[in-house]
Amino acid sequence: MGAHNSNLDDLLEEDMHHWYTKFMKESPSGLITLFELKSMLEMSGMTEEASSYVDQVFLTFDMDGDGYIDFVEYIAAISLLLKGEVNQKLKWYFKLFDQDGNGKIDKDEMETIFKAIQDISRSYEIPPDEIVTLIYDKIDVHGEGELTLEEFISGARDHPDIMDMLTKMMDLTHVLEIILKGQKPKL
Repeated sequence: MGAHNSNLDDLLEEDMHHWYTKFMKESPSGLITLFELKSMLEMSGMTEEASSYVDQVFLTFDMDGDGYIDFVEYIAAISLLLKGEVNQKLKWYFKLFDQDGNGKIDKDEMETIFKAIQDISRSYEIPPDEIVTLIYDKIDVHGEGELTLEEFISGARDHPDIMDMLTKMMDLTHVLEIILKGQKPKL
């Protein structure tokens, strides 16, 4: 886990009071709204997919569904992304991909998220439809065009190349650093 994570690991080791002070400085109300998150990430001018992706990330971090990310939810999200077990992360990825909440990921849902990730990261190495095809060719063993949570987790665990690709593409450490440090991303 390269320099990105060591920087965040150093930040995580700071005492909780210091962390709380930083959080409150950026969000004096003690809550981060979706609008504030998008402002921190400089979302203006981003595609609809990118905006939708941030909406979905926000919804998965907003664990109690009240429309805000509070300090406890924020710490839980950071802990999951940086220190979580593989199965926990895969469950979170699944929840992020399953935009309609029906318990299955279809190809369109996955492609939309990958397009959004590329728009936010401005990295367009592999077209999203090719990534989705690769994943479904290996994981969708029944050829249904949808993946259940169990298929997604077992498929990712059984195919290290897929797991590696998901881990790299779903890496949100840059987003967490921006929020934690209270600065805009450098473009």
